[in-house]
Amino acid sequence: MELKFVIYVGVTPDKLWDVFVKPEGTRATFFGSVIQSTFEKGSSYEYVGPGTDGDETVHVYGKILAFEPHKVFSVLEHPGPSYRENHAELKSRITITLEPVGETGTTKLTLVNDNWTENHPSFESTSESWPMILSNVKTYAETGKTLDFGW
Repeated sequence: MELKFVIYVGVTPDKLWDVFVKPEGTRATFFGSVIQSTFEKGSSYEYVGPGTDGDETVHVYGKILAFEPHKVFSVLEHPGPSYRENHAELKSRITITLEPVGETGTTKLTLVNDNWTENHPSFESTSESWPMILSNVKTYAETGKTLDFGW
């Protein structure tokens, strides 16, 4: 099972990278969550923010597989403990790749979410949430505003 998305964003890879790793970018585009990590290969990470366990809900967590600033960010991901009782057994890999395009500051963003545990119960909901998240990332990076999903 694999989810793959390719979009083009009208900002430089540097600016788009900040949306994925800096607290103000992730808070705006990942539903109020921030990523907590040292961002070193092999280190742990958590997306933490408002949810069923309050403001410090761990939505996903895992291990950094690759971290090349402004180019590649890859993680092994588990759903947060409040989502699945067997969260530690469930995993997938997410790889975000940024490539400069043209001369005017456009970036090709490729996101691949693969290596899913067999019968992973979050595959379906994730396939629906990635387009919303990536649309929000694109809008925020280009305009500084987020999308209203009506929640």
